[in-house]
Amino acid sequence: MKNLILIIAVSSTLLFSSCEGPQGPPGANGVNILGQVFEVTINFTPNNGYSRLITFPNNIEVYESDVVLVYLLEESIPGNGGPIDVWSQLPQTYFLNQGTLLYTFDHTFLDVNIFLDGDFDLGTLGPAYTDDQVFRIAVVPSEFGTTELSMDELLDHLEIETTDIINLEF
Repeated sequence: MKNLILIIAVSSTLLFSSCEGPQGPPGANGVNILGQVFEVTINFTPNNGYSRLITFPNNIEVYESDVVLVYLLEESIPGNGGPIDVWSQLPQTYFLNQGTLLYTFDHTFLDVNIFLDGDFDLGTLGPAYTDDQVFRIAVVPSEFGTTELSMDELLDHLEIETTDIINLEF
């Protein structure tokens, strides 16, 4: 009886130790995540309807299932070794004297439309809200994507350095 239990125990150990579990998150075990991040600077004006359509660059392939995240550069603060950028994920809401202002976006697998929305005349906005607004757009494969990542977490997971980010000129 002891030999039978010993044989079953050894067989079970061999059987279960040779099995593989579910695949880990993308980026683990040498899997390459093909996420891309690029940056644009936008002016919102009455002439462009307080909106800007950004076509994905030719070197970035986007699938319908991919997750697209957009971040607004809020400010740069002093830090050890230079300024530190503060990024806020869209949509972003501001409560102003004129009313409520919303930076938001929609997207397809071809482009991203970044626009302002408000419950007041957007023509009353000052240049601090309309001129030279910097956005980072991240395209993340759906297997990896989540809408709960800060810009720093996203770049870290995708193993992208800020010097690798493409800056599109308009």
